[in-house]
Amino acid sequence: MFFLVPMYYLGYTSLESGDLFSGYVFTWAWDNYSDAWTLYRDHFIRSFEYAAIATLVAFLISYPLAYWIAFRGGRWKNVLLLLIIAPFFVTYLIRTLAWKTILSDDGIVVSTLQNLHLISSDGRLLATTTAVIAGITYNFLPFMALPIYVSLEQIDQRLIEAAEDLYANRAKAFFKVTFPLSLPGVFAGTLLTFIPAAGDFINAQLLGTPRQLMIGNVIQSKFKVSADYPQAAALSFVLMAIILVLIIAYARSVGSERVTTGVA
Repeated sequence: MFFLVPMYYLGYTSLESGDLFSGYVFTWAWDNYSDAWTLYRDHFIRSFEYAAIATLVAFLISYPLAYWIAFRGGRWKNVLLLLIIAPFFVTYLIRTLAWKTILSDDGIVVSTLQNLHLISSDGRLLATTTAVIAGITYNFLPFMALPIYVSLEQIDQRLIEAAEDLYANRAKAFFKVTFPLSLPGVFAGTLLTFIPAAGDFINAQLLGTPRQLMIGNVIQSKFKVSADYPQAAALSFVLMAIILVLIIAYARSVGSERVTTGVA
């Protein structure tokens, strides 16, 4: 009820026409949907590009981290997991503002990269695509790391030992046993990271410029600034539809059996 009822009213709003002053009338205005894609195609593409890159980077960071905690953490596992979720004790906005300070032109990160000649003397990180993706990756990293850790933690160590007893080296045992069995966590972590990242608007607003604005920024502006509710609702539905298609395609490419059971 708490999902379907709001979705119904949002869908109803997306087919209205009018403005805030003259009022909105339900007119089956399907052109709201065509306009949503035609006018804001670049924002959609940019949002999915940023979300995909952030998800990939989060995976590359989270998997080794979760693997080490699961198999090498020992009695420090709980402490290490607490460190992963510790940023969640601070609000999302404050975390993003912290990145704004970290990546500022006079901050230690920029000065260090300039000393290493990785960026030019007048180069910067703030107000760039790199800053936006870095913020998204950081803010959603725990959503990737925790599901992967849970999957790795549940793996029976005897299966890995059996693979090594059958003359598989560590790399082969990992790719044939460990990684396939951790796929449910990888799948869940990917979805939990990609979906909110695609609709995010805080990182682009605080860490980027108008050139980095994502579709979430457009929707937020339509709802809160210009009060163009039909267009905002249509944009929301188009975003949800694209994400749903991508999820179905991703699940099929991975394989439902491997996603749910981790069977290679």
